[in-house]
Amino acid sequence: MTDTRTPRPPNGGDGTGGAATEPTAGAPVRGRGLRLLRGVAYAVLPAELVFFVCLTAGVRMPGGVLLAGELLVLGVLAGEGLAWVRLRRRGLSARQALAELVPEPVLRLIGHELRLMASLGRRVARRPHGVAGADGVFPHARDQAALMYGFAFVCLVETVGMSYLLAEWPLVHAVFLVLDVYTVLFVLGLHAASVTRPHTLTGNVLRLRQAAHVDVSVPVDRIAAVRRELCFSHGKAEGELNLAVGSQTSVTIELTEPVDAPRLLGAPRPVRLIRLHADDPEALYDALRRARTAPSPSPGPLPTA
Repeated sequence: MTDTRTPRPPNGGDGTGGAATEPTAGAPVRGRGLRLLRGVAYAVLPAELVFFVCLTAGVRMPGGVLLAGELLVLGVLAGEGLAWVRLRRRGLSARQALAELVPEPVLRLIGHELRLMASLGRRVARRPHGVAGADGVFPHARDQAALMYGFAFVCLVETVGMSYLLAEWPLVHAVFLVLDVYTVLFVLGLHAASVTRPHTLTGNVLRLRQAAHVDVSVPVDRIAAVRRELCFSHGKAEGELNLAVGSQTSVTIELTEPVDAPRLLGAPRPVRLIRLHADDPEALYDALRRARTAPSPSPGPLPTA
């Protein structure tokens, strides 16, 4: 009697002979192990923060609890390291492997803080970012300098005051000193990022930036209209982006098609109207008008008969 059942492919059910397929570079790699590792990390990090707050407040905790907590943190870090190595061996780049282990909002926040601190170094070295090869460079931080330096001075005074008030609690004093000093650096970094990241016009692309969290590229051929317009109030509206400096914008750009201006944590934000400020708005306006009306290349001489 003949067996008419369809034979099953060996070592698998997809007809590929059971050969394991490696993920292509750039494709997300999800697995039960990675999900478990993320879940443990989400539980361990808040617990570590609770331990830190309790120790800062002077709460005595059993040595065994502290040891178990620290061992758990080290285990999570070791697991993250091994997972990163395995992802790299599967063909992912270092950035892609890191994105598989750390949520994108966390990566964006860390990247933002690193850009702020790097901007302090660029400010001291007078090395602006992203201006190489630009046809036009348009600074935009002048009108906020007094406000930002004043805010930094207030934070510095608060640092000195808190150091005096908490002098009798060394641990609490050290924690607040670190936080206060970082706050001062954060404020200075915000202004330094605005100074070292000006708007630029390169070829057919207008690059608009604000501090270290906004970086939008606008093709010039998408600009429907540009006008000088001084505004001091900017209500939030869908499809609009306001890059105010010192609570004012001086140039308004309307687009024929939306461009994406991602939010700080990566959420998409299509915009068709952009208001921005420049230290010399007339120069930016003139540069955009010339770029929009640039003559097309000459077709050359007509062929002779």
